[in-house]
Amino acid sequence: MSDFRQKALDYHALPKPGKISVELTTPASNVDDLALAYSPGVAEPVKEIAADPNAAYKYTAKGNMVAVISNGTAILGLGNLGPLASKPVMEGKALLFKRFAGLDSIDIEVKHRTTEEFINTVANIADTFGGINLEDIKAPECFEIEKELIKRCKIPIFHDDQHGTAIVTAAGMLNALEIQGKNIQDIRIVCMGAGAAAVACMELLIKCGAQRERIYMLDRKGVIHTRRQDLTEHKMLFANNTDKRTLEDVMEGADVFLGVSGPDLLPPETLELMAENPIVFACSNPDPEIKPELAHEVRKDLIMATGRSDYPNQVNNVLCFPFIFRGALDVRATSINDEMKVAAVEALRSVSKESVPDEVLKASNINKLEFGRDYIIPKPMDPRLCKRIATAVAKAAIESGVAQIEELPENYLSD
Repeated sequence: MSDFRQKALDYHALPKPGKISVELTTPASNVDDLALAYSPGVAEPVKEIAADPNAAYKYTAKGNMVAVISNGTAILGLGNLGPLASKPVMEGKALLFKRFAGLDSIDIEVKHRTTEEFINTVANIADTFGGINLEDIKAPECFEIEKELIKRCKIPIFHDDQHGTAIVTAAGMLNALEIQGKNIQDIRIVCMGAGAAAVACMELLIKCGAQRERIYMLDRKGVIHTRRQDLTEHKMLFANNTDKRTLEDVMEGADVFLGVSGPDLLPPETLELMAENPIVFACSNPDPEIKPELAHEVRKDLIMATGRSDYPNQVNNVLCFPFIFRGALDVRATSINDEMKVAAVEALRSVSKESVPDEVLKASNINKLEFGRDYIIPKPMDPRLCKRIATAVAKAAIESGVAQIEELPENYLSD
């Protein structure tokens, strides 16, 4: 057994199994406390909530509580291993919500026979929480699940594998384009992968200015084009009217490559086909579509990002999802809409352009960071992210009409 594997197992097993627990927020040391906490005192908030459901935000933990829910059909890079096997990942997500945004979070793993059963289960418990983070659910079911739950629930529903990935990708991509002197409206994009993350990334880039007809998406069968008869509803959105069929065909003159597929699927010689000052986001985890060392050997004018922490420019969902929920819950948003996602993109990319605090350099074991080819996305430990992104998201929720609180406090999220 490798040292790292044993460390990982010990981390999850010790000092007691798991990574999260429940703590008390009110006194419970004597009979008077218990009389208030439970019977008879608990009857008073019960009656308040029965009269006005919004009172749940005042008298319960609902407004600071996120559920992380999965069926285990697409666990990290491990595939469909079932709900129970996904529990360590969901507990990890709950840990990140608490660590980075101060949000209480509980994991829920759902066993079901049909997509409808999963949707009904989640919809029936949704009012317990302030928001729901869907996680590790395979495509195309994830699209239907999220769409239907958004329709049926009055709290934010957010499939992070789609939208968290898309937000961080868009922020890094816009910064990379700025550095490379390219306009998003003019670029040609190659997207290898056609699953949930790929579709969400492309849709958000389109909302940021990319042209749909200049996007070439590939799945296992090659380029997605209009004459294919085997396309799902979401792949059809990216069916290009083109005679190009292979990766080599579409990489000729491309400005951007985004990989959300699998390891070592991008041959180095294809980089030579790209336009000047190309951008490559090879985000397959743990092994990217092409190793950065190899990519930089082929193209010295390249900006490169991966999903790994041991290379510059890590595309990491933790850069946004805790703070998006923080902002959404703090104004009691009923959904997370496109305006809120774009606001998160702009807030995230702006942090990269500012001086990096010493504490971030120390936590990252780096002496210096400044906006440029090797620093297009902030580091996960940057303490500015919570206030900056949560504030932008909360304001966007208010301005777009999905917030139930119309004004942020003057000292919102101040230290």
